[in-house]
Amino acid sequence: MAFISHTIRFCFFVLLFLFRISSAQLSSNHYATTCPRALSIVRNAVIKAMVKEQRMGASLLRLHFHDCFVNGCDASVLLDDTANFTGEKTALPNTNSLRGFEVIDTIKSELESACPGVVSCADILAIAARDSVLSLGGPSWTVQLGRRDSTTASLSAANAEIPSPSLDLNNLISFFSTKGFTTKELVALSGSHTMGQARCLVFRKRIHNETNIDSSFATSLKSNCTASSGTDDNLSSLDVTSPFIFDNAYFKNLVNRKGLLHSDQQLFSGGSTDSLVTTYSTTAGTFYTDFANAMVKMGSLSPLTGTTGQVRTNCRKIN
Repeated sequence: MAFISHTIRFCFFVLLFLFRISSAQLSSNHYATTCPRALSIVRNAVIKAMVKEQRMGASLLRLHFHDCFVNGCDASVLLDDTANFTGEKTALPNTNSLRGFEVIDTIKSELESACPGVVSCADILAIAARDSVLSLGGPSWTVQLGRRDSTTASLSAANAEIPSPSLDLNNLISFFSTKGFTTKELVALSGSHTMGQARCLVFRKRIHNETNIDSSFATSLKSNCTASSGTDDNLSSLDVTSPFIFDNAYFKNLVNRKGLLHSDQQLFSGGSTDSLVTTYSTTAGTFYTDFANAMVKMGSLSPLTGTTGQVRTNCRKIN
């Protein structure tokens, strides 16, 4: 047991060391001289996309999550399939679900016109995620920049490294821990579900079979998500209270047993994270601070920097 304990501590410190090294290679002023309009170009395009469709803010944030959790923040999630590899877009957590690719294409096109070959697709994802949250009333944070883009993608990694909505609390804690996140950061990042939607396919079992759910809430969802498979693609809001606002209503919903996903409600189910959910449900400022800090950390997961990778001119394919 002592050996296992020492091994776990060693692995944690290795992850922490790698995180610090990665963070040191990124900087907030990376494009200050090479593309001074980069941030404003991304921000304006994000706002324009969200005016057209409010849901897009949640979609862009999710793109950044699904990118960083699979082999680091390297824009591999944006690559189309090639003869040499099958990309991540058709992975189980992404297929018929992940969206916003056209918005990234538009941003990239505008940046290529302003500063050809300078701003990476991975950085676009990181900036767009921050601007989406801010535009919907959430916190801001300083985005560290200087990531480069991968030259490959992995379907198998995407299937294995994105947390399933069916995970129990202990598995969620363990899963996020392997990425270097604390339990507090797990709960804070889960707060991104204060906006966006989910397919019936991923919450059907919860509303039809689980007992740790408000009965009226479950009933309200069943006509749109029947027990049979015919309604798989029907959508429901992750936050039924304020689905297009970034706030702390998600945590209030959990306290009231109105979490849409099994993994959501696990954060308030008599376990070790109950107290933190309660804190976030009553103190939005604490949630905002913790969420912003966790997003900076997530954005620093194993980036390609220096001469590794490339800066793609088209985010969907390697140069």
